[in-house]
Amino acid sequence: MKNYLQKAYAFDGTVRIYAAITTELVKKAQEIHNLWPTSCAALGRCLTIAAIMSCTYKASEHLTIKVCGDGPIGKITLEATDGKVRGFVQNPGVYLSFNNGKLNVGDAVGRSGYIEVIKDLHMRAPFSSTSSLISGEIAEDFTYYFAQSEQIPSSVGLGVLIDPDGKVISSGGFLIQIMPGCKEETIQFLEEHLNQMKPCSDMIQLGYSAEEIIHEITNGDYQLLETKELFYSCPCSKERFRRGLLSLGKQELTSIVQEDHQANITCNFCQKKYTFTEADLVDMIDELSSKKA
Repeated sequence: MKNYLQKAYAFDGTVRIYAAITTELVKKAQEIHNLWPTSCAALGRCLTIAAIMSCTYKASEHLTIKVCGDGPIGKITLEATDGKVRGFVQNPGVYLSFNNGKLNVGDAVGRSGYIEVIKDLHMRAPFSSTSSLISGEIAEDFTYYFAQSEQIPSSVGLGVLIDPDGKVISSGGFLIQIMPGCKEETIQFLEEHLNQMKPCSDMIQLGYSAEEIIHEITNGDYQLLETKELFYSCPCSKERFRRGLLSLGKQELTSIVQEDHQANITCNFCQKKYTFTEADLVDMIDELSSKKA
């Protein structure tokens, strides 16, 4: 299981922890989108927390997450369902670093902006919640999101380690959520202990499993609950894009036929290309005409 998540309860069930290994998943995203190092680190962190968050909901429930900062990366868009995640950045060609060589994700994402999470829980309408960006470093921003929008005291740790050649070495993260009845001394222990821990990406590079990350966080006081495989997965298809073209209506499709004679569409999430010929478009126009009649 190359990319996976481990869920656990800790400290007599008063703390819930999710730990994820996402190295191969982020490598796939880097390859698909031709990501430069800082763009890769930003998207990799976002993909990791999106995958983790999707595992906190039911299998059929869907998340759309937008990280909208004022940095050169632009908007980061993600979708996730039950451990299957996909995403892209508006500008994949960003490489910002500090003098010590560490990637400057905060400035690349931007320190002013917001996170929006849209949850399709199969109710009457999707539910949307937002919170402000506070650093652009992603982990801190989602920690703030959980506290403000979900009303759950949480701690998020995320990391993507990239080698001097710009290739992903390791990636992963964790989400810690404080449950009702958690003792103050437990919270104090976690706050102190997390400040002393190695970064997630360093632990994964050293060979830590998701369970070993949980062990490191809790000092061994935990109970494993569930293991779930994670995937970079894009369910796009020509039929899905066909339905999208049909939604444009007869007049717009007629304009495309007259001006371009075909429609070429590239999926933002996986870069797969779809071509609809003039004959395809005429068939769609005929289909809409017959329905109207």
